Amino acid sequence: MEFGQASRAVERAAGSPWAFGAAMAIVLLWAVSGPLFGWSDTWQLVINTGTTIVTFLMVFLIQATQSQDTRALHAKLDELIRVIGPARNELIASEELDAEALESMREQVRREAQE
Repeated sequence: MEFGQASRAVERAAGSPWAFGAAMAIVLLWAVSGPLFGWSDTWQLVINTGTTIVTFLMVFLIQATQSQDTRALHAKLDELIRVIGPARNELIASEELDAEALESMREQVRREAQE
């Protein structure tokens, strides 16, 4: 399984109600176990380390899936631009332009829409 497929599978699983329930159960179990461990520093370190690791990995997972979504959206928009007669084909792949050129293109489109 390639990374894109794996990240989609993890994204779907992590965003499910079951995953939320499991995370909530882990936190509750950790909180209830506090008195057993005397509210020790190690007890606190367990949850801090676990949440830090999960957060760190989820940032990359979210970025990967968002990038994939964005590429798919651009491909769909590019296809729509291509098949619509009077549309300008220069807009296809405009996401590759630098910020100044993109802003100039946006202003031109905005002016034309107001006319």
